[in-house]
Order: sequence, then C-alpha cells, then structure tokens
Amino acid sequence: MSSNKIVECVPNFSEGRDLEKVEKIAGAFRAKEGVKLLDYSTDKDHNRMVVTVVGEPEALKKAVIEAIGIAVENIDLNQHKGQHPRMGAVDVVPFIPIRNVSMDEAVAMSKEVAGEVADKYGLPVFLYEKAASAPHRENLAAIRKGEFEGLKEKMTQPQWKPDFGPEQPHPTAGAVVIGARMPLVAYNVNLNTNKLEIADAIAKKVRFLGGGLRFCKAMGVELTDRGIVQVSMNLTDFTKTAIYRAHELVRIEANRYGVTIVGAEIIGLVPMDALIDTAAYYLGLDDFSTKQVLETHLME
Repeated sequence: MSSNKIVECVPNFSEGRDLEKVEKIAGAFRAKEGVKLLDYSTDKDHNRMVVTVVGEPEALKKAVIEAIGIAVENIDLNQHKGQHPRMGAVDVVPFIPIRNVSMDEAVAMSKEVAGEVADKYGLPVFLYEKAASAPHRENLAAIRKGEFEGLKEKMTQPQWKPDFGPEQPHPTAGAVVIGARMPLVAYNVNLNTNKLEIADAIAKKVRFLGGGLRFCKAMGVELTDRGIVQVSMNLTDFTKTAIYRAHELVRIEANRYGVTIVGAEIIGLVPMDALIDTAAYYLGLDDFSTKQVLETHLME
C-alpha cells in the first residue's frame, strides 16, 4: 500500500460453519490494490466469521461494500443458529483509524459505506460508537438486543428507526451496524464447566454494566463441541482495561463456583502493546516497553 493513510476494518459475518461461504466473503479482500487481508477466523459454536483487513480509505471502502454484498446474497438468518448474538448477515462493521487518519475521517468513511450498502442492497443500517446518531445507539449490545428474530418489531419503535435504508429488516440479511471506534481486544476465557449460567454470572460481574471493568463487555457462551463454557469479552480500551486484569477478574469470580480456567483465546489481531503489558505483568518485569522487543526495531 503506497498511501500514507491507513484504516483498519474488522467486519463480523454471521457464518462460521460453511467454509465455501466463508471463502467467498474473504475473497472480496484478496488481490485488491490498496487492501491487505491480515486475518480471518471462524468459530462453529459462535457461527461467526471475523475478518481483519487494512487499506487505503477508498480501496478499503470498495472491498468492504463488495464483501457485504456477498454476505447478503449467501447468508440467510432464518436458517442461522449460533451462540453469538446477531441481527444481521453482516452483523457489525467497525472502521478504526490506524495511520494519518483521524477519528472524524473514520466516522465519515463509515457513513459513506452505510449509505452505499443501504442503497445498493436494501439493507437497514444503524450507526454506532463514534458514528452514533444518538447516545442510546453508541453501544452495540443495545442496538443488537432482540437480535434478528426481534428486529422487525423493534424497528417499528421511533427510537430504533435505522440511520440509512428501509424501515424494515432485509428478509434474510436483517440489518447491519456500522461505525468507527478505537482498536479493541476480543479475548475469551474458557472454564472447566458446561453450565452456561455460571459463565453468564461471571460475565455480569466482569463487564462494566454489571459494575466490573470500565472498558469491558462480556457474555457467557456455550462451546457445545467441547462440552465447556466461555466468558467472551471485548476490551474496548486495552490501555485502561488490560488483558491480564480481565483474565484475573474472571479467575476471581470463577472461584466462588469452584470453577477454574482451562484456556483462553484472542480472536483476530491484537495490538502488540496489549501483549507486552500482559507479559510484563505475569513475568514481573519492571519498566518493560515495546522498545525492548527485537521485532519492533526490525519494522522501523
């Protein structure tokens, strides 16, 4: 990419089982000038695909719009079942400023994409986070509450009319949430129990809305293939809510149920500083920084 302006996008698609559909969607980001596909991952239990892509603003916009079209054409939410909440075939599309791009520019970019996909695919669009048109629309969970099945009724309420597109859901693709935000860390902690109510209870204590960590969103998820449950978290500002802090709070809350942590995972890509911060904590390192990481100097 020759441009000095770089934006990241992390679209979430409601398909994690049909690999043919997954590859069709990922194909929208491959071999495109000015766009680089960094990562895409699927989860069968969540039935979800998370893509991480960076690019020059105009090239990235075109690729994202193409991918949304492929998802709308191939995903039918009437047939979709999964552990992760969803209201659309393309559930959420955040734009993240990375290099020489302001948050205002990322917001403008999200609105341009929102307008185009609404017109092109007949898809209702809700704006969220920094692009939100009202305070009650900033939180993704609030917009998505009721999911696809409750979307038709929800959209009859004046406070939940879409920002772009028709005032009723797309019959198979629902609606999409598009916006701009800072980088987040998608971090999941697995527990040695199959009781979803325990993961739910822990998630409620860990997340900000339940009195937990300020920049943490959390929910309980059942991993049926493995016979365990998971506390699935989004850390929306890792500089203020560190990975290790979220991990240890889950451990503390799990103790009351006689449950232990059996593993953890990061979904998608993660800023190096977030890992350095956590490594320094667990190793007890004093004044450690990314300047002491060999690869940091190789990239200069």
